[in-house]
Amino acid sequence: MRVVLADDQALVRAGFRMLLDAEEGFAVVGEAADGVEAVEVVRATTPDVVLMDVRMPRQDGLAATRAISDDPALAGVRVLVLTTFELDEYVFGALRCGASGFLLKDVEPVDLLRAVRVVADGEALLAPSVTRRLISEFAARAPAAPTPAPPRLDVLTEREREVVALVAEGLSNRELAERLVISPATAKTHVSRAMGKLDARDRAQLVVLAYESGLVTPRPPAA
Repeated sequence: MRVVLADDQALVRAGFRMLLDAEEGFAVVGEAADGVEAVEVVRATTPDVVLMDVRMPRQDGLAATRAISDDPALAGVRVLVLTTFELDEYVFGALRCGASGFLLKDVEPVDLLRAVRVVADGEALLAPSVTRRLISEFAARAPAAPTPAPPRLDVLTEREREVVALVAEGLSNRELAERLVISPATAKTHVSRAMGKLDARDRAQLVVLAYESGLVTPRPPAA
């Protein structure tokens, strides 16, 4: 699994490289210290996954993520944005820019490896419990008010709309299957069909569409 590391802190890149290179099945094929260099390295190496920091010189991680996701030649590249709780406001923006998910910078090594595998396999949005909390917060802050049932969602069946709503809550295919009392394979099929109809790059884009369309509304913060 080919990985590019984009972070302006050399020590952070060194730590991630050491972890990934020590694990069988992973290879760090490039590094970048800013957003401009990140895009250049990704175009030169076409990795499976990019670990992308947000705050970097010359060009930030969000702009770099957008450049990567907008490039047809890089359609197979998945971007995993690195963040901290202090930088939460960037996460929803990263998903809008085409990121497939996000990781907290203090992630445990085993969780980092699992995250890279999950995103490379086409899944998205790691740590569902954190996802639910953060996405709800960012959707609540979004400046544009959602409009209920926009025409774009009319292409979905009732079951597909239900599945998209549950994906937006952070449920995995297995959790979807349990909730809807269907097989995991059927759940995966529903997700794939919804992605195809909505021209969504991955599950992360389904989440963005669900919140921005008003199909799912942010829950009020717990007291």
